[in-house]
Amino acid sequence: MRWLAPRWGLIDHPAARKVHVTPTPLGGGIAIWCGVVVPLVVMTALLWGMPQTVAAWLPGSLMNYLPGAMERLPQLWAVIGAASVLACLGLCDDFRPIAWQPRLAVQILSATLVVCCGVRASFFVESALIGGVVTVAWFVVLVNSFNFLDNMDGLSGGIALIVSCIFAVMMLGAPGEPRWLVAGFFLLLAGALLGFLLHNWSPARIFMGDSGSYFIGFSIAAMTVLGTFYSPEVGHQHVILAPLCVLAVPLYDICSVVWIRLREGRSPFQPDKRHFSHRLVAMGFHKVTAVLTVHLATFTTGLGGLALYVVPSWTAAMIPVAMVVCVILMIAILEQSPGPGAP
Repeated sequence: MRWLAPRWGLIDHPAARKVHVTPTPLGGGIAIWCGVVVPLVVMTALLWGMPQTVAAWLPGSLMNYLPGAMERLPQLWAVIGAASVLACLGLCDDFRPIAWQPRLAVQILSATLVVCCGVRASFFVESALIGGVVTVAWFVVLVNSFNFLDNMDGLSGGIALIVSCIFAVMMLGAPGEPRWLVAGFFLLLAGALLGFLLHNWSPARIFMGDSGSYFIGFSIAAMTVLGTFYSPEVGHQHVILAPLCVLAVPLYDICSVVWIRLREGRSPFQPDKRHFSHRLVAMGFHKVTAVLTVHLATFTTGLGGLALYVVPSWTAAMIPVAMVVCVILMIAILEQSPGPGAP
């Protein structure tokens, strides 16, 4: 993609709201998409075309999960299809900017279609409508969250890599029994992101673009819902807070930025330099240091999410939750701090 993007005219040029100073190829999102979808196509072809051969390759301990994986493949491909639609939308926006209204409409429509395919959280309420509406909102928020975070070299991709690895560990050690299919997807996404980050780390030689951030955000949103963090057989309802803890930093960033823009009478989708990473640079941080700081904050809140699987009750769960809240409050304080030379 580093070679193809310039020939396709897929270039991100410097601008006042951007931090890079040289024209840089876009299209890293296409590479991430290929890194996830191509192995899934091969896997699906093997499972449907040669299930006995695949069964012979698997260790005995995994054989019992093969029928469940086969059953959930259509649902998985519904997610991949919807995420790919958003990736195409983002790619069109990379070529020629699209107004936020149609972009938001396609995001809501894609999320709604996936929810209709059964990717829906219950949130302990019987109403399917409430669960569906909240799930659609979850999709839209995460899609735009990772899109908003794509403002510095290695930032959005690094955060996505961290949360993918943490969610994979959660799914492999989930209460009851491992969620192999969801864990495998997170590991696959992590591998694609790691390959991308080798080219996106500062100074970046390629950007993911909206195609990548849309695909990543939608995929992570869907897998966190399909992961079914709460198991009625095991109990421990507090584990439903795990995704919120792991994604606390991206969620805080989008909420704070949208609030600032609305307070100033601007569109919530109007780009600016009001993100946490920008604030750290304004305080005197080097760009790489600012990105690593956000990564470390994300990893810390992710550990809080992992801790929710260890503690046995809501009372004990307040400790990791309080740790996550403290990290977010620390970020809020840093964002209010004046930059160098301010009175």
